[in-house]
Amino acid sequence: MVDFQSSVLIEQPVEVVFEYVASMENMPEIMPNVVKIDKGGLEKLKSGDKVVETRMIRGRETETEIEITAFEENKLFAYKSEMNGLQSVYRYLFEETAEGATKVTFEMAIKTSGFVMGLTKRFLVNMLKREDGNQMVYLKDMLEGKSTS
Repeated sequence: MVDFQSSVLIEQPVEVVFEYVASMENMPEIMPNVVKIDKGGLEKLKSGDKVVETRMIRGRETETEIEITAFEENKLFAYKSEMNGLQSVYRYLFEETAEGATKVTFEMAIKTSGFVMGLTKRFLVNMLKREDGNQMVYLKDMLEGKSTS
């Protein structure tokens, strides 16, 4: 089940947009709370690969292992992370338009385990939506050469 979704049309070829997102080094540009992504020397990611995300949470840096769960060139890129009973799954779907632009759809799904985490799921979804919900706007701005400030 998808807890949050957003889409954007980017005036760039699908190959350019997919590469920008799927390389993951650019995540700090489109997700302001992400400080860095450590790919551990991996050049091109594939399904099953793991990277380490460093994110600012309440003023503190927190590292989380992220697993790439889907990688279909120019079509689909997805990953998941798990921490303290919270699993977040991020999916990016890419569609080339007839005009040569790219429609990107971002989906976020949250799964919780345990009674307490279950009670706070709505709060967690809203928090992640605030933190990562604007990434399609930032992605469009970055790839179309606009300022995000």
